[in-house]
Amino acid sequence: MKDILLNIEAIIFASEEGINANDLKQVLKDALAIDINKQEVLDLLKKIEEKYEAEEHIFSLKIFNRHYQFLTKEKYHEAVNQLQAHKDKKKLSQAALETLSIIAYRQPITKLEVEQIRGVNCDYSIQRLLEKNLIEIAGKAETIGKPLLYTTSGQFMQHFGIKSVKDLPQLKDIITEDNSIGEASK
Repeated sequence: MKDILLNIEAIIFASEEGINANDLKQVLKDALAIDINKQEVLDLLKKIEEKYEAEEHIFSLKIFNRHYQFLTKEKYHEAVNQLQAHKDKKKLSQAALETLSIIAYRQPITKLEVEQIRGVNCDYSIQRLLEKNLIEIAGKAETIGKPLLYTTSGQFMQHFGIKSVKDLPQLKDIITEDNSIGEASK
């Protein structure tokens, strides 16, 4: 019985968006080769819920839209919010911003194409942008070696408050005499 409870906890913990009782029943059946009915699963879930109500646990078992999830207890929300604020403060480097701009305006684009435009290696910048979910892999190019293609992500759109790539400022709107390179007008 304890093994089943621990397996249920592990399954709930590993499910990113929660899991409903029917799916949990099926996963237990497949994983542990046991025959368990829905009411038994619900009873075990109740035991887990009671266990996590204890003061020494930082999580509680919650049900949203019939899906069970472990969530941090309310008294720890301020600490978790500070962690999120700390993560948000970490700004992108100039190299990452340049790489992101190139990808935004030229998407879909390969790493090699970005490097040709910037003139330097972009491995680290692309990795950081992927980690921050500002870009995503959109497939593979139909060229030799089938390099990965990068595009901006939905999170990029959300972060910058735009609905589509068409909402990006046009280069003609950005370039002025003050920030242009070349011959000065006479």
